[in-house]
Amino acid sequence: QPVFLAPMAGVTDTAYRIIAHDMGCPLCYAEMVSSQGIHFRNEKTLSMLASEPEERPLAMQIFAATPEMAAEAAAFVEAQGTSDILDFNMGCPVPKVVNNGEGSALMKNAKLVEQILTALVKATSKPVTVKIRKGFDDSHVNAVEIAKLAESCGVAAVAVHGRTREQYYSGRADWDIIRQVKEAVSIPVLGNGDVDSPEKAEQMLRETGCDGVMIGRAAQGNPWIFRDVTEY
Repeated sequence: QPVFLAPMAGVTDTAYRIIAHDMGCPLCYAEMVSSQGIHFRNEKTLSMLASEPEERPLAMQIFAATPEMAAEAAAFVEAQGTSDILDFNMGCPVPKVVNNGEGSALMKNAKLVEQILTALVKATSKPVTVKIRKGFDDSHVNAVEIAKLAESCGVAAVAVHGRTREQYYSGRADWDIIRQVKEAVSIPVLGNGDVDSPEKAEQMLRETGCDGVMIGRAAQGNPWIFRDVTEY
């Protein structure tokens, strides 16, 4: 079933990914890894790139602010041989990440996004996926534009969180933006936001036409959700 574990910092580590896999999650996303940390060979950062055979296939997620750092990190991650997909983070709303020009801050700079994604696709032989938000704030809703850009850069799939950066994780996720992205691109689109039950997963697939559902907070402490969704 196309129901995936979303990347969550401090949550989707190896132990939890193995549990999610055992519960029928076919693909887990690792917690985001800093390209700076990789560049400076930070011990804690490098330990986050480890994986176990029983959690494969696995997607590693990196975040970066420049094409150079992104490409260097991508090549390093590939050389580890511990994952199958490289995901790029353009959704993290945390101030220290955004203030560094990383995560959801990139939603504001399409030109830079194009440079980074082009460099990423060149730097690795693995499929590159990208996780985006609806936009940075309500006056800059540009998920469709960014998704089309990603597709043109050779990105293999895009995950869309139906909230702006300003919303963080509050309010309701806008599923209509996921539908708009799905209608605008031909690569697979994963929907993310407010799926906390098998019924909601089915509803998202039906209402947006997305190719898969990504579950984040509702999977925290509840790996059974993957089994429940699949059985439902």
